[in-house]
Amino acid sequence: MPIAGRMLTRVVALWLLLSATVTMADEIFVAVAVAVAVAVAVASNFAGTLKTITKRFEAATGHKVHISVGATGKQYAQIRHGAPFDLFFAADSRRPELLESEGFTQPGSRFTYALGKLVLWSPLPAYVDPQGKILEQGDFKHLAMANPRLAPYGKATREVLQALGLWQRLQPRTVRGENIGQAFQFVKSGNAELGLVAWSQIKRAGPPAPGSHWAVPTLLYSPIEQQAVVLKPSKATREFAAFVRSNEVKALIRDSGYDLP
Repeated sequence: MPIAGRMLTRVVALWLLLSATVTMADEIFVAVAVAVAVAVAVASNFAGTLKTITKRFEAATGHKVHISVGATGKQYAQIRHGAPFDLFFAADSRRPELLESEGFTQPGSRFTYALGKLVLWSPLPAYVDPQGKILEQGDFKHLAMANPRLAPYGKATREVLQALGLWQRLQPRTVRGENIGQAFQFVKSGNAELGLVAWSQIKRAGPPAPGSHWAVPTLLYSPIEQQAVVLKPSKATREFAAFVRSNEVKALIRDSGYDLP
């Protein structure tokens, strides 16, 4: 083959190789762009509901969501110290407001996603009376609650017991979980006969859990306004926040034992 022909052949081969390389790079870039992972910190009372929401979101968008469950106060501290979360679903409004004022959030992204409700619950049938008189008259040994310093539901529990004039009297019988999830487990496992927990933990988008309960009147505690905020803005985080505010998800949240704003 003449020299010119061989050179032309090499040029064509090189062009084809470069084209293939560019195409492969484009495919890799597209794959990386699609496979976005969103890291979400969530209060323990909302963890079960958020997992259901996450499954629907992942199926609809292809994005992946990684959930970290804990006490709102503890997660707030972690975020301030650089924890790599993209969104924060708190059990109150105070911590999201603080993060917003301290410059840790995307401006204008804070919203109320649920209103929590407190309930006195025991897995034992007919153990808790419909008026909650057992708190004053019962001979139970242990009452489970969340830590008031870390968990908004714990703060609400303290307000209820103070309103009933029982806070000091029941101190020797209270067992405290770091969050409302641990408080619920204390009761479910039998380590406490009853506990003040989240109604969503009993309701769970279906028939209430077995046992007996008293729905604590909301006038006995400050509103549990649960807010979310975007920490690291991206297309995926904005889509997830919008998905949570969709009518489909609002219906799910209501069915899971929450009120809506």
